[in-house]
Amino acid sequence: MLIGEVARRSGVSARMLRHYESLGLVRPSGRSGSGYREYSGEDIRRIFHIESLRSLGLSLREIGRALDDPGFTPSALVGDLVRQSRERLAAETELLTRLRRIDAADPADWEDVLQVVALLQALGSKSAGTRQRAALASADQVQVPAEALVEAVLSETEPNVAGALRWALARSGGGVPALLAKGLGSPVAAVRERAVQSLAEMPGDEAGGYLREALAHPDAVVRGYAALALGAGGVADAVPTLVEMIVEGRNDTDAADALSVLASDTGTADRIAAGLVGRLAHHTTGAPARGRLTQALAGIPGTRATHALAELSHDADRAVALTATYLLRLRDAG
Repeated sequence: MLIGEVARRSGVSARMLRHYESLGLVRPSGRSGSGYREYSGEDIRRIFHIESLRSLGLSLREIGRALDDPGFTPSALVGDLVRQSRERLAAETELLTRLRRIDAADPADWEDVLQVVALLQALGSKSAGTRQRAALASADQVQVPAEALVEAVLSETEPNVAGALRWALARSGGGVPALLAKGLGSPVAAVRERAVQSLAEMPGDEAGGYLREALAHPDAVVRGYAALALGAGGVADAVPTLVEMIVEGRNDTDAADALSVLASDTGTADRIAAGLVGRLAHHTTGAPARGRLTQALAGIPGTRATHALAELSHDADRAVALTATYLLRLRDAG
């Protein structure tokens, strides 16, 4: 088969076939009577092998070794190609993300583009001070896309910088709670914690809805932050989680304060008292937890809490009895 026919059937140009020949990759097996190159079936099969290996990213030199060196093993080379491909993909993904964020900022001119780029670079700086200034500036200069701020706050380890980022997020447009809520599903505990902390500082019903869902989260830390935020906002759904926090000794003082806020409603106060008393009576509740539950009753108004303290003043646990007696005296004095 002559070179023109090979080019048509293989899709490899005649020029590239001549290049392969000059490199010694393909040598036509024969010549026609007129001196033209003639390719055998084996030659054509080799051409397809070359093209297949090129599609994997191998250089022509590497292809020559692969086809001609009997001792050549593909494992190391393929592993290297995998690594290179991942690096290229990561770089392209990073570039695409940056372009999308610049586009989302809707810059009016190239000066705006440069400001967005500068802020995005500052948010990724190794300097905590630079990151903090970028977070504070993002609300006053060209708006940094919320997606970039969310990514920054979920990865931020410095408390002051994280606080500035949460402040900037609270001033951002809609859709931020949904982005933060995705962080609640992270396999990394620290990311989940940052996500719920940020949601707790977001205004509006959308953030509140995600916090309510977080009350059923398998991570106790996430449940706790959600309950504290909702309790401070007067959401009674947080009561069971707040009671559990007191039992477990996780931010129990803050949990008791949140219950006190919720107890301003008479119906909720009775529900809280019932929850605390129920856990006090549970056989698995240890002495330290019973002490904390008794102390929590101090902030709950109403007759139900008073009756519970009166009963606890005769408790077999002397520490609980003394605490309940003291709290009753304070109530009488009040």
